[in-house]
Amino acid sequence: MSREETMMTSAPATPQSIAVIGLGSMGLGMALSLLRAGHQVAGYDVSPSALEAFAADGGRAASSAAAAVEGADAVLSVVVNAAQTEALLFGENGVAAAMPEGAVFISSATMDPDVVRRLAARLESTGRLYLDAPISGGPVRAAKGELTVMASGSPATFDRARPCLEAIALKVYELGDDAGAGAAFKMINQLLAGVHIAAACEAIAFAAKQGLDLAKVYEVITASAGNSWMFGDRVPHILDGDYRPKSAVDIFVKDLGIVQDMARTAKFPVPISAAALQMFLAAAGSGMGREDDASLARVYAALAGVNLPGHTA
Repeated sequence: MSREETMMTSAPATPQSIAVIGLGSMGLGMALSLLRAGHQVAGYDVSPSALEAFAADGGRAASSAAAAVEGADAVLSVVVNAAQTEALLFGENGVAAAMPEGAVFISSATMDPDVVRRLAARLESTGRLYLDAPISGGPVRAAKGELTVMASGSPATFDRARPCLEAIALKVYELGDDAGAGAAFKMINQLLAGVHIAAACEAIAFAAKQGLDLAKVYEVITASAGNSWMFGDRVPHILDGDYRPKSAVDIFVKDLGIVQDMARTAKFPVPISAAALQMFLAAAGSGMGREDDASLARVYAALAGVNLPGHTA
């Protein structure tokens, strides 16, 4: 099997001591997948309730991030962005100094590839390893250990990280020896994901403006060429009038913002994702930043003066 794509199996991994930092909707599922695979898992989160939930499921709740990583073979970082990743590594009581030499830091946050390269170089200068490993799949797949990981790092780094990756992922793409490549692949994914969410919300709100039966629209489109994964996944939230966050609007404000920054640096036009970003900004500016990203449909509905299930224009 090539390095480019490694299909994960159910074979038991070599047990490791693994610290998971960030026990939100993604991190908790990943931590529990590691526990099921037989690893010793310590977890830390700034939220006491997240720590309690992790401990209730059999994990070891640490008093701090630095305490969690003591003696760890691998540190799985499931924080939100580059600023949090840098603070976790090198801020006050940062984990870089607390990690054993030779341990691997597996970074799953979505960020600019240039930032990834800088953080990796700084950490590796201390004798620790850095795996650039953004993820895709959502909380349900995280809880099942069925994520997709887009990773880059040296062969030695992959070897150290592999037991952890085998527990959390159904598929791992090994995308090169240098940190930053995984981040670049993830940003291509996020460009498409953000555009597809905006398009799905635009389409279903336009259908409402036409007076169509929205449940029937969903049935017809998901059986037709205009369907997308995001239409199939997000439109049911709209039909149910349920905007509890499975993936929040603010995530795509951040990620499509990174796409714009990368494109500006490369002098490459990205007008479609720029338009999608404006809709995410409109939703966030309307107070929906922490709600489900399907909330873009409500922005369209408000602009058009149409009603959606559970939402009156």
